[in-house]
Amino acid sequence: MSVKHALLALLEQEPMYGYQLRAEFEQRTGTTWPLNVGQVYTTLTRLERDGLALAESEDAEGHVIYRITDAGRVEVATWFTTPVARTQPPRDELAIKLALAVTVPGVDVGTVIQQQRSATMHALQDYTRLKRRATGSEPAELAWSLVLDSLVFAAEAEIRWLDHCESRLRRAAIERAAPTSAPTSTPTSAPAAANERSHR
Repeated sequence: MSVKHALLALLEQEPMYGYQLRAEFEQRTGTTWPLNVGQVYTTLTRLERDGLALAESEDAEGHVIYRITDAGRVEVATWFTTPVARTQPPRDELAIKLALAVTVPGVDVGTVIQQQRSATMHALQDYTRLKRRATGSEPAELAWSLVLDSLVFAAEAEIRWLDHCESRLRRAAIERAAPTSAPTSTPTSAPAAANERSHR
């Protein structure tokens, strides 16, 4: 997730201070990816260093207000029009766990899959309940609804993948249990051989 670009996109609407940016980000994403305010201010410092944002004078309560620069606007426009790269997929903890589980002796991979499927099904039910409530067409409600759609689709895909993993493991177990040597041909019985000679 690009916190840098998300904060710039919010600053493009109006100047804000750190706590405002965090609140706006979490409101629009339904607190799906909560931000630590320290992370927000660290990112703002980097944006200022890179010339993408500028710290203005403090407000009446002592908050430093940040505004976007022209270079920042160009950066946001480029971010929105550039596809998210899939050349280097993010680390998937579940995929890593299963990859190691099938290679580490003594791990019951079937139990790992079943427990994860149960947890993912529970999460999917929660997302679906929330989705039924997020029916508005206002921008903020629509934004949260789109995030929920993403979570629902990801959970459904994960369940399908877990089913696939379980099927692959079952097939692999059957293949390991099957005899490796090819069956030998049955020798011709003596009476049959004699009968064959008598017809020559």
